[in-house]
Amino acid sequence: MRRFAAAVAASILLAPPVAAQRLDLSAMSAQIEAGRYRNIEGIRVQRGGEVLFEASYRGNNAETRVDARSAGKSITAIAVGMAIDDGKIAGVDAPAFAFFKDREPFANDGPLKRGITIRDLLAMSSALDCDDWTDASPGNEERMYDTRDWTRFALDIPLAATYARAPSGLGRYSYCTAGAFLLGRIVERAMGERFDAYVQRRLFDPLGINGAVWAKSPTGEVQSGGQLSLRVRDFAAIGQLAMDGGTVGGKQIVSRQWLGEMLRPRAKATPLDAYGYLWWVRDWREPGKPKPWPGFYMSGNGGNKILLFPDLKTVVVILSTNYNRRDMHELTGALIEQHILPALVAANGG
Repeated sequence: MRRFAAAVAASILLAPPVAAQRLDLSAMSAQIEAGRYRNIEGIRVQRGGEVLFEASYRGNNAETRVDARSAGKSITAIAVGMAIDDGKIAGVDAPAFAFFKDREPFANDGPLKRGITIRDLLAMSSALDCDDWTDASPGNEERMYDTRDWTRFALDIPLAATYARAPSGLGRYSYCTAGAFLLGRIVERAMGERFDAYVQRRLFDPLGINGAVWAKSPTGEVQSGGQLSLRVRDFAAIGQLAMDGGTVGGKQIVSRQWLGEMLRPRAKATPLDAYGYLWWVRDWREPGKPKPWPGFYMSGNGGNKILLFPDLKTVVVILSTNYNRRDMHELTGALIEQHILPALVAANGG
């Protein structure tokens, strides 16, 4: 899957425009309105920036902003790439903790902690004993939220006792919001600018995105590990930027080289998903059909998805507030595989 997905990631950056055709997803909408998929807030499907389908549910409208939770991590990956493009971060092999000399000493310090790189944090493969999928993990994000100084919490996380790097250079995959939060602080320190201000200036302003609502720590630190509220069309614009090789209006916002690196699978995250730099990779399928449709996507608690189908030149946004439900991602996946993907394939000539 990795080799195929990497080739597809490269194809995103060279994809020519395809003529758009409106999709009939009335049956899907009827099921959403009937409560089949619970709290779906809005959906948008677009190709080449042209809207194929858009709908708001549960009393929302086009201006409603939804907290897409960890989908915001993928924006942090773009921000890291822009800071590298701007010459303020040397590259992903830069040691992460070197950006925090003013916060020394660190608890649990030593060569292993000092050897953690920006790449390790992007790929969720650092030596920190941090696993949001395990309640008892010392670095679990819920423990961070109980503290006042999130940066201090993240810097002081213990090290994983059995950590070792594979031949790829990366350690084991372990989903860690605190690591993504540290990446935001690194961008701030490298740029000399608040993370939210930098993202607004370099990314959101060129895309016409305004009114972003960022979560913050008790001390005012911007949560770069998620909890960002935007409109459906805002998330679609970010997906379209990635689909278009980092350009908008003829201006290069983030380099093609970075996008290719960002979307390249680095680890097996779940039985169905690979993981790049804070982006997910999965093969999606129509019901009963074996052909895979590779997709690169942003994902967050509640079932939020911003999905790129490079072979179909299409961006799909589903904003959902099915927070903390065991079936939240399955519900969104069903919308994609049972309704949206079949309609896209049919419109594309099968």
